[in-house]
Amino acid sequence: MAGAALALTGSLAAIAAAAHAAAADDAATIKAALVKRLPKTEITMIDCDKIEGVCEVQARQNLFYIDRSARYLIIGRVYDMETKQDLTAARLLEMNPDMLVGAGGAGESQDGAAEPTQARQAGAGDAGPLPRIDPAALAALPSSGSVVMGKGGRTLTVFSDFRCGYCKRLHETLATLDVKVVERPISVLGTRPISEAVICASDKRRAVNEAYDGGAITSGRRCDTSGLDANEAFARKHGFTGTPVIVRDDGAVLHGFRPREFLETWLKEKVS
Repeated sequence: MAGAALALTGSLAAIAAAAHAAAADDAATIKAALVKRLPKTEITMIDCDKIEGVCEVQARQNLFYIDRSARYLIIGRVYDMETKQDLTAARLLEMNPDMLVGAGGAGESQDGAAEPTQARQAGAGDAGPLPRIDPAALAALPSSGSVVMGKGGRTLTVFSDFRCGYCKRLHETLATLDVKVVERPISVLGTRPISEAVICASDKRRAVNEAYDGGAITSGRRCDTSGLDANEAFARKHGFTGTPVIVRDDGAVLHGFRPREFLETWLKEKVS
């Protein structure tokens, strides 16, 4: 019996080792494919074990999913409908504990499907002084790389990616505030073609909404997209490795989504 048990233990260990090696090979193959298909995206981790048939990919502070062939890229949230848990929110909390505070599990809608719970994010005072950049440097960025929306006494510049879920939520939140928004797309998730289509669209504001809704943007014309290059160079220079990044008109910087209540208070702060 002891010999049989020892043999079984050895077999299970061998199976586990083989599975671990296979998973490592999958991750290496997928990463090699992503490097070719998303050359400007820095892949920091790939996990193909959590969700059957889907691999979770972390690109700095961003999260997306792909199939095991690395052909199909999935932007959005993953919910476990049995446990009623927002797996994406839980992972983002794990990745950004200093930025996403108090986010619980998923709620439940009337049809029983899981829904995301609104994340409360830390205020400026929670982590000490906010970083700042030179407002003049921000103002020097070319208008060809931006879309201006809204009106108000204050201006926020938002560096965003059109396939970033938190960027969409921020876009929708800012639309309800009395503020001028200068949206500056940067390609974190391989979305440069979408950004170019938006910038070249005859109705840029409408194109922004369509891009966030996942629609196809057809500009039908070529235009100067060098402003997008300037956006990305500015983002790299100032360490904007994730999206969204919000810059107030006095140069104060916030990394990540903030809810309406926080933004209303932040906008009322005196420009220094």
